Amino acid sequence: MKTQLNQTLLVALLAVGSTAYAQVDTSARPASAGTTPTVMGSSSVTRPTGGGESKATDKNLADNLAGASDFSTLQTALVASGLADQAKGPGPYTVFAPSNAAFSKLPAGALQSLTQAANKNKLAGILAYHVVSGNVMASDLKDGQKLKTVGGGTLTVRKEGKAVMLTDAKGGSAMVTTADIQATNGTVHAIDSVLMPN
Repeated sequence: MKTQLNQTLLVALLAVGSTAYAQVDTSARPASAGTTPTVMGSSSVTRPTGGGESKATDKNLADNLAGASDFSTLQTALVASGLADQAKGPGPYTVFAPSNAAFSKLPAGALQSLTQAANKNKLAGILAYHVVSGNVMASDLKDGQKLKTVGGGTLTVRKEGKAVMLTDAKGGSAMVTTADIQATNGTVHAIDSVLMPN
């Protein structure tokens, strides 16, 4: 089960970098978005193609992550957790992928601590908390829906129109900034904060 969890986590998280490098577009998001996490009407979900359709990539997740500069911190975390070599699983998985800016919101020293060898399992648990089995598109998500992560935790969806937020076990929230990025083995939704399990 541990091997399956690690493979599931890695595949899902690598989907983040797989196509997100060139597709994360937060410019359409209002400057006030996220200032009031409980009010979602002022935010929007940006789709990669602009036409409401998802964009697919023909590369596996591992190959795509290597070129995703906005997810280099996630890539570093995957390597530190020991999950980076498992990114070629068949899936499908849905990854809520934190950007570099999302990781920069962590308390000072937190990321450096998590990427130390002694915290490898804790880091793997945090990364697994961002992965859900199956292909879950933004349009599939419902307000109040509970999503079971591959790490065994639960994320709660808050949705208004096309704006999607996720609330973690500790009450923190993340906004989906780019939705429905299709990889060969799953779907990626770029998010603006790191979600934390209990």
